Amino acid sequence: MAGLKLVVLYPRPTNIETFERLYQQEHVPLAAKKLVGATKFIATRVLDVPRGMTPPFHRIAEIYFPSKEAFEACVGSDGGKETLDHAMKISTGGPPVLLLTEEDTVQVAQAANP
Repeated sequence: MAGLKLVVLYPRPTNIETFERLYQQEHVPLAAKKLVGATKFIATRVLDVPRGMTPPFHRIAEIYFPSKEAFEACVGSDGGKETLDHAMKISTGGPPVLLLTEEDTVQVAQAANP
């Protein structure tokens, strides 16, 4: 089995500046410290969507785990619960969407230069 990835989609917050301050100064350091068993954390900020629409999500977090057991141990731990509670607290645009995923990597062929 491939490793697992927890994807957290944060809805557009009511106040982007406040959210960003809390996310950068509190949440990311908390997650880095408390998510024991995670192997990688990628924090992405959504800039835009096609056709000038307002993006429904502001941030996407991807937290990687080597196995389902490591994921379950992490989210069941005090540190995992504290981190998820904090994510809910700072997500003023609505509760974050949590997705447990399994990632497949596909190599993309590069076009030859004309």
